[in-house]
Amino acid sequence: MRLILDTCISGGIADQLRQEGHDVIWTGDWLQDPGDDEILDYAFRENRILITLDKDFGTLAILHNRPHSGMLRLVNWATQDQAGVCLKVLKQYEGELQAKSILTVEPGHIRIRPTEVSE
Repeated sequence: MRLILDTCISGGIADQLRQEGHDVIWTGDWLQDPGDDEILDYAFRENRILITLDKDFGTLAILHNRPHSGMLRLVNWATQDQAGVCLKVLKQYEGELQAKSILTVEPGHIRIRPTEVSE
């Protein structure tokens, strides 16, 4: 999968996802943080699923109706568990993520918000 990891996600997780065959960009490698708006725009232009800890991206997508290519938000996971959680969710919910849903993943609970299609 094509992924972009927000700076709040450890760069080591990016490496682990790459080892499993994912195409990963980590915003921590960028010279400066361009802010949430630009990261979300970049993810959409490049058709990348955004992985973050930050709920502001969901606010941009849902309340401000900003286009996105799917999101995975991790809530209350220790850094050492985040890569394993990402790999499991990416595999199990690949279809939902490719359909541009927003997944919020907490220990013991996954919330899926499908993208609304306007006609």
